[in-house]
Amino acid sequence: MTAADGPTAAEPTWDERYLAAPALWSGHANDVLVTEASALPPGTALDVGCGEGGDALWLARRGWAVTGVDVSGVALARAAAQASAEGLTVDLLQLDATVTGLPAGPFDLVTSHFLHVPRDAFLALVDGMAQVTAPGGTLLVVGHDRSDITSGVRRPQHPDRFVAASELAGRLDPAVWTVLAAEPRRRTEADHDGAERTVHDAVLHARRRA
Repeated sequence: MTAADGPTAAEPTWDERYLAAPALWSGHANDVLVTEASALPPGTALDVGCGEGGDALWLARRGWAVTGVDVSGVALARAAAQASAEGLTVDLLQLDATVTGLPAGPFDLVTSHFLHVPRDAFLALVDGMAQVTAPGGTLLVVGHDRSDITSGVRRPQHPDRFVAASELAGRLDPAVWTVLAAEPRRRTEADHDGAERTVHDAVLHARRRA
């Protein structure tokens, strides 16, 4: 997560949100990461907005050398504790990528799921993620798709933090990148009242040419 990833002056900080529960997320890797990255050979990976480490730890278990960045020290401490419990090594950095930028890399895999930063900041981060992806490497970005706003499936407090996959793909130079997927994907999740609903993720999967 980043500082712009939800809380405003009237809302709790991300550290406060994490402290409100023993675990804010499931601890499992995101489905799109599992689908798209399972067949990739391990290398170096950057997880932008790694939170409590579900994705970063999944990659580390599979032999990746992972760097995870997040704005929340509380979330990173939880990720570090789980990594230690499993005997895994993950490089965890506390920073706000919208302010400081990203580690220089390059990385064989750059991945980010559900940052939800305002649109301009999100697109700028996609530019930054593309820049630190190694030649031959993979860029995987997932957000909440804008179609869920117009369909009424979601009624987000911050609609500007939803994106379309075409917006993400549009940041990539076609002379440099091969776009393998740029599409909305359906997913079932539990609503606040426990009822299941179908939502859509904006998925960008691209490979940088060597």
